[in-house]
Amino acid sequence: MPHDSLDPTGAATKMRSVVRVSELRDWQGLDALLLQLGLQRISVSPESEIPGSYWGESEAGLIGNRLYLRADTPLHSVLHEACHFACMDPGRRATLHTDAGGSDTEEHAVCYLQCLLADRLDGYSRQRVFEDMDAWGYHFILGSAHAWFLNDSDDARSWLEVRGLVPFTATRGPAPP
Repeated sequence: MPHDSLDPTGAATKMRSVVRVSELRDWQGLDALLLQLGLQRISVSPESEIPGSYWGESEAGLIGNRLYLRADTPLHSVLHEACHFACMDPGRRATLHTDAGGSDTEEHAVCYLQCLLADRLDGYSRQRVFEDMDAWGYHFILGSAHAWFLNDSDDARSWLEVRGLVPFTATRGPAPP
């Protein structure tokens, strides 16, 4: 599943091949999406470490309802961490600092939701997030994020549906619980 075995020798290639926050054309759209999820975006200066980043480097970070990012943060990482927050119950949100935790099925749901929400950002897309996830080193049994999404993600979609999070993915869906 995602990040469980990133190839450190391919790090430079990965860094060049994914869409970065600095390339985002739709800051208002991102901020609106994060606000709808209950999150506040906090931009960090380029030379600073990202607070609350589980993986370090340029990965987005979570502390409480604050999502931290830098210009070099991958956009898929921003969506992934935001989706972790959306998938948490209020008790976990209240003590959230760096490690989102959750079950394997919840992690799958987070990945599925990030794929759905990619279409909500102007200049980004579901197809592009699939490519970025693959380039970054997410691991799926079927070999790619796209193949997983189409053929092996029923558990993730069901998990989201039970919690009322799939309707949220519509352009004007209800806010998550």
